[in-house]
Amino acid sequence: MKIYTKTGDQGSTSLLGGTRVSKAHPRIETYGTVDELNCYIGLLRDQAVNESRKDFLKEIQDRLFTIGSNLAAESHRETRKTPDLIESDVEALEKAMDIMNEHLETMRFFILPGGHQSISFGHLARVVCRRAERLCVALAEEETVESLIIKYLNRLSDYLFVLCRQMHADLQIEEIAWKPRV
Repeated sequence: MKIYTKTGDQGSTSLLGGTRVSKAHPRIETYGTVDELNCYIGLLRDQAVNESRKDFLKEIQDRLFTIGSNLAAESHRETRKTPDLIESDVEALEKAMDIMNEHLETMRFFILPGGHQSISFGHLARVVCRRAERLCVALAEEETVESLIIKYLNRLSDYLFVLCRQMHADLQIEEIAWKPRV
């Protein structure tokens, strides 16, 4: 199978279902951002500090492929076959956050991203996740987007924030407090 088809040379691509749309279509931008997020999750998974979380991060990547499949499918097709995102996927993120939060100090200030390359990668993933969520919300105002996708992305950004805090603790690096100049 050749990876190139030449069908997109004029700036269009196909949704799952066959409809051709501009590569600048909001649906393409949205699932492209989810794909970008998936790459950052892979980068986080590759960090030594996340060795014990590798399998969970791989599950998140799988869910992001599921989300991408759903976003790439034509919204008006009821018979489309795409993988399922289910409520327990959101609950798994919540459980993971609860476990990490049991051992983290109470937040007393806003935290600046950084302190270690692994933590910075986590914050990049978090902000890309927020962008993907915003794009899904905007797309949902025009087309059908499953509400569970938006919920999952919202919870994933929270998970990534807590993960960054956990990496600070695991690496024994002090969180960088934001101290506003007033």
